[in-house]
Amino acid sequence: MDHIPRLSEILYIGLCRKIGTPTEVTIRRNVWDMLYILDQNRHTYKHECIGRSILSGSQREGFRFDTSDQDYMMWCCGWKVIKDISQSRAYNSSLCDIILMEDTNTPPGFVRLQLLTVPRGKYFTTAIIPFNDRIYISSFLWRQVFADEIRFENVTEHGPCSRYYIGDTEVDRVFCFASKYWPSITEHWIKRCVKQMWPPAAVLKDILNNDIHCVPIGSKCNSSENDLEWRLSFSLAEQKLVFNMNHTQFLCYGLLKIFLKEVINNNVEEPLLCSYFMKTTMFWLIQVGHLNWRPNNLLECFWMCFKYLILCVYRCKFANFFIPQNNMFSYKIVGVARESLLEQLNQYYRIGVACLLHSPTLRSILVPALSRPSLVIPSNRGHIQDIVDIDKSIMNEILDKLVIKEGYSFTYLKSVDMLQHSIISPYMSLTLQYCKANYLVNTAFTAAYSSFYLKNKYVKYLDKMLCNMLKLSSRIGSISHSLYLALYYYRTGRYYKALNITNLTKQRLSKPYILYKGIVDRYRYSEDVSSLSLSKKMNFAWVAELTLYHRIRYIEELTLEQQMDKLMSGSGFKGSFYSPFVIVHMLSVLSNYRLGNRFRYLQSLQDLRTLLLYDDGRYISLFQRDMSWQILGICQQVVGDLQGALQSYQESLRQEPFHRIQTATKARIDNIRQQLSENIYVHV
Repeated sequence: MDHIPRLSEILYIGLCRKIGTPTEVTIRRNVWDMLYILDQNRHTYKHECIGRSILSGSQREGFRFDTSDQDYMMWCCGWKVIKDISQSRAYNSSLCDIILMEDTNTPPGFVRLQLLTVPRGKYFTTAIIPFNDRIYISSFLWRQVFADEIRFENVTEHGPCSRYYIGDTEVDRVFCFASKYWPSITEHWIKRCVKQMWPPAAVLKDILNNDIHCVPIGSKCNSSENDLEWRLSFSLAEQKLVFNMNHTQFLCYGLLKIFLKEVINNNVEEPLLCSYFMKTTMFWLIQVGHLNWRPNNLLECFWMCFKYLILCVYRCKFANFFIPQNNMFSYKIVGVARESLLEQLNQYYRIGVACLLHSPTLRSILVPALSRPSLVIPSNRGHIQDIVDIDKSIMNEILDKLVIKEGYSFTYLKSVDMLQHSIISPYMSLTLQYCKANYLVNTAFTAAYSSFYLKNKYVKYLDKMLCNMLKLSSRIGSISHSLYLALYYYRTGRYYKALNITNLTKQRLSKPYILYKGIVDRYRYSEDVSSLSLSKKMNFAWVAELTLYHRIRYIEELTLEQQMDKLMSGSGFKGSFYSPFVIVHMLSVLSNYRLGNRFRYLQSLQDLRTLLLYDDGRYISLFQRDMSWQILGICQQVVGDLQGALQSYQESLRQEPFHRIQTATKARIDNIRQQLSENIYVHV
């Protein structure tokens, strides 16, 4: 298999379908760009000692592999890291914890963090240790402190991160320190970028205006001070560099990641190479500027990257892109392990570019092209997508993956107002619109939850304001957002209004063109929806899950489940996801029952039971089934069908325990059995 342009172009198209087209990658990045901007603007209105978190790693860069994990960096804005003692004058030590970053007498790329202020809070008092008559923050103790804060099961250490699982998703969280001051050792990198003209001057300026981070892990060298060392992380700078890649470069980066996972590290328990080395390889070769990064040269680009990697293993030296003095192979790829890895890589080198066929993913792309020498597909075909597929990509990022934070909703609304008149991309604008709809809901229900303490003369005014907020949310959000208004009407005893909204929403959910979890009637969607703007599409045809937060009482019937879920989830996500198709039936049952419409609530009850019995995952995902059967049981219990409720609760216990409501389910079962026994006693 040669480096022929035809195969390179076919590989380019195949990777566009596997990794993403330029449009899809732009959508993914724009969504998280908008969230990052919103989070930054929040600090204009809040005290600076609040926490920050950002998504990093391959997800933030724009990849969506099936096995992609989620990497989060978290820090407190009240932790001020400086590189010179004179910079401490810029901060109020009574409000901030001031930390001096020392890079003398430390391995390249590592620093020590000296705490200059009096230790406050359990994090600092637990993690500090004295050294040379000064107080330093121990990276080892810091990891331990925050690992103990995570209450998910099977939390493990992974480098500087705490690793755990939410369902099948692997999550890495690192609690670190951010600094706007770049250490002196990075000055050579800045000069090199200017000389090589990559990244471009505007991108370099943007990078230098962003923070760097200190993550809690020391160097591998044998030193008694390892616990005092913190590794410099350039995660935000790396994101900017990846964003500056053209699509051929991005796909080559993805190609290296696939080859690493499916070939080099296949069946290897403790791999020596990681995807960060692939990223660094790309940075070095792009900056050198000797390669022609075009679709019809993709195989040649991959091969040059692969040869660079072999050379680094042979020399046992792999220079960090930002700090070349930091040899990332030191104490890692040495001795027998290095020789074994080098032999493995040389075997692939002797095979040539055909070594890509060892990867199942790449083989499925290349074999058809090899078996049909006449097959030619222009690379620009890889960018062509049907409008339905583009909309599914947008919805997948915004409605299906975007989790809106519960706290600071009113503050976020101020940020939304600031950004509404900014010049932003259509995908960022849609993200902003969706966020606004959710912030309105969160603000309304939070205020409603707090209205118990208000005097009666203010309650009517507040109620009118909250109704207007929820109506606005239903006008700008997805179809599902109208159910929040129905929940509020039901909560406040306006059952006719709740039922009207519920029936209208049920009709909208029954339309053949609706898009929910990527499933849609393509023909009807193209006919009825494709000509609309993105904003109208979301409100007209897109359906999202409902998010109910633990601390807010939406309706009395779900209070016990929310309390138990909150109690058991610990420091995890502070809410639950509900299928709108279940909630709409629940509201129909409860509202009709309160209004005395016996035939209608029994029909709605049967509809909900039928949905649960025969759904194949189209309307209710696996992780929603425990709560969905619980809701059916609650509805049956409310209307007096105790035997049916008992069966539904037992069925809930047999489902995947995603919502951690088993204690509530068992309590409801005990309550029903007690009622049944009392009824038998009375009858006798």
